[in-house]
Amino acid sequence: MASTALRPPSAPPPAVFQQRKVDALLSLQKAAQEIASIRDLDHLLDTIVHRIALDFGCIESSILLVEDDQFHLAAVHGCTQSCKGERFSVAEGLSGQVLASGHSYYAPDVRQELLYRSCEPHTLSEVLIPLHAGGRVIGVFSASHHEVDAFPRAQIELLKALCGHIAAAIDNAQRIDEQRRQIARLHQEQDEARRIQQSLLPQTAPEIPEFELEAESVSAGAVGGDWYDYIPLADGRVGIVLADVSGKGMPAALLMSAVRSIVRFLAPSSLGPGEVLGRLNRMLLNDFPRGHYVTMIYAVLDPASRKLTFSSAGHPAPLLCHDSDVRPLHSDSGTPLGLLPGDFSEHTVKLCHDFRLLFYTDGISEALNHNDEEFGAERVTNLVRQHHCVTSSLMQAVKEFRGNCAQKDDATVVVLRSKS
Repeated sequence: MASTALRPPSAPPPAVFQQRKVDALLSLQKAAQEIASIRDLDHLLDTIVHRIALDFGCIESSILLVEDDQFHLAAVHGCTQSCKGERFSVAEGLSGQVLASGHSYYAPDVRQELLYRSCEPHTLSEVLIPLHAGGRVIGVFSASHHEVDAFPRAQIELLKALCGHIAAAIDNAQRIDEQRRQIARLHQEQDEARRIQQSLLPQTAPEIPEFELEAESVSAGAVGGDWYDYIPLADGRVGIVLADVSGKGMPAALLMSAVRSIVRFLAPSSLGPGEVLGRLNRMLLNDFPRGHYVTMIYAVLDPASRKLTFSSAGHPAPLLCHDSDVRPLHSDSGTPLGLLPGDFSEHTVKLCHDFRLLFYTDGISEALNHNDEEFGAERVTNLVRQHHCVTSSLMQAVKEFRGNCAQKDDATVVVLRSKS
């Protein structure tokens, strides 16, 4: 019986090759779209290595990112010898060679490669592709197979094209991660600044015979430029301070802290409110940044005589209420502190029984609603006229007036009244 020679299998018709090419391109497009839609870096990298290992039939795929002059194994699929998170030298193995050259490298038989760094014992071929982003190599992608020369040229070209999308996605995700870290650090710093600023405000009101003091302050941001204080003085007197530093946020808070220190230094050794403001103004003229200023009310309460002596530096006039009669305590208000040289006059008022005295910053009267209408001095006056007037009710009224409108300025109120 005649022998029959075995014929090699016939080559697939051109239509099959064309379909394979179309399928590969569709797979590439789908993978690129999926990769581009992921913003979380860790999720992105895990998705990449798993997806490529499945779509390209690889036994192992990994992504090495360059961090602090080391390779960081950021994602890996199918490797039992290395774990995600491992670090090693950027000069090590074929990955180090690809990083240094910036060019892809294909090892059809890893057994012939002196620099090959083994992951799986049955790996026989491996392709390594640099990840280029922003004019630099940010990492290396690798895929390996258990067969010799398992990556056709067309498949390698597809992987290279995909790695372009991968590098762009990684670079974008890293930028987003860095922005998140910066925002988190900023929030942490703001929280710490808020805690520090709150610690500079009185934690409790002083006990004053026949008088009560209460205050409330709400910053427009994390920190602000409003400040109030109670300063113990000789002979049982108490200094009451309410100030508003121009601007908002951290700059205003820093200036406020400086002003607080100076006032607390001057108050015990000065003769009266006018002298305190005068000396403070002279110091701020020398040291305050140009364009910044402070409005301030400084009052000294003498409980024994029931007298309040105060001086104003461009601050809204306090409102004094007895029964239902409300009147502003107008004074020859000096200019805001830190702008011009000048003197500050003093005024004294006798406090009768059953009174309420309101100090406030313009963040109260100038609060805006959705119609750009101000809360206004008249509403403040009507609130003070109410016998049960307390700081919380004042703040709540302003909040309800604003509605959904954002708070534009720091708002602070201090109420001095007869003890019931």
